[in-house]
Amino acid sequence: MGRCAKLFYSTDTEKQTLHRRISPADEQIDSIEKFRLLPDVIMPLKRLADAGYELVMVSNQDGLGTASFPEETFWPPQNLLLHILETQGIRFAAIRIDRHFAHQASDTRKPKVGMMLDYLADPSWDRARSAVIGDRDTDLQFAVNLGVAGIRCGPNGLSWPQIARQLLDAPRTATVQRNTKETRIEVSVDLDAETPPEISTGLGFFDHMLDQLARHSLIDLTIRAKGDLHIDDHHTVEDVGIALGQALAKALGDKRGIRRYGHFRLAMDDAQIACALDLSARPYLIWTVDFPTAKIGTFDTELVREFFQALSTHGGITLHVDKIHGLNSHHIAEAAFKAVARALREAVEPDPRLGNALPSTKGAL
Repeated sequence: MGRCAKLFYSTDTEKQTLHRRISPADEQIDSIEKFRLLPDVIMPLKRLADAGYELVMVSNQDGLGTASFPEETFWPPQNLLLHILETQGIRFAAIRIDRHFAHQASDTRKPKVGMMLDYLADPSWDRARSAVIGDRDTDLQFAVNLGVAGIRCGPNGLSWPQIARQLLDAPRTATVQRNTKETRIEVSVDLDAETPPEISTGLGFFDHMLDQLARHSLIDLTIRAKGDLHIDDHHTVEDVGIALGQALAKALGDKRGIRRYGHFRLAMDDAQIACALDLSARPYLIWTVDFPTAKIGTFDTELVREFFQALSTHGGITLHVDKIHGLNSHHIAEAAFKAVARALREAVEPDPRLGNALPSTKGAL
């Protein structure tokens, strides 16, 4: 057996770490009516538990058992929380509750560690991989006192999906530079970030399409390109596709735990585009998209295919893009970029049922 990593869920009378109170004026979750789960809590906690983290609840409950906070008002919402989590396979290995008021300065009240002396004496506890999660400065100090990482959650911190990614996932990021006599390209991708894209290629319509690709795939994308636009747009468009494909492949790594396949059928006014793709490392493009005009403004419509051909080839993507309907060239092109984006979003997402397994019977992708 390896050393055990522990995840301490730090909560107080008025805390909003897994659940929240309805009335901001209240200092207690002392009834079922005030109990609500925070958004997106269950699946990240399940991921953490399934990955082998031992979950421990550590809580300051000011005056629990006194007239100001009777036991009978505390346990119904507490037990409801535990029951909901248990139905999803999430169980706490231990629950530690300190009942003192702050003015009593008890050694067992967080951020002091009196409730955790048995953990501190346990040599099997892997502190390097353990963490305290809470939404207050005192929780972060509690982490310092325990000698583990502290992660702030809630409105001023990370969401629970972000916490799970931070603890479980290697960063899925990559930067690729491509410098030729015709272009100088730098592409950076982060498959899990949530920041606005930064796109600059010198081609206004192409920038707009790449922005749509980034926003609808939920992939953080930075592209800076300088090309021989005085000659043609072709080199810039194709080389951006090459660099982006290489960056995606690099960020995906060995592709363990991802869904791998994605598909989406997108309508945009008169246009409807269907996309299906496989992150197979076997590049192949099927493109049945024609345009009623040769240009969209000054942008050659034939370059849309050239971009996706480069993306498919250098990203190792089996990519099928089919036009169902379409009268307006701008709508057709934009629908194609958005459909590919949504299919790509599905394909790169972690599959919670797959865990860390490879989505292939071949043993490699």
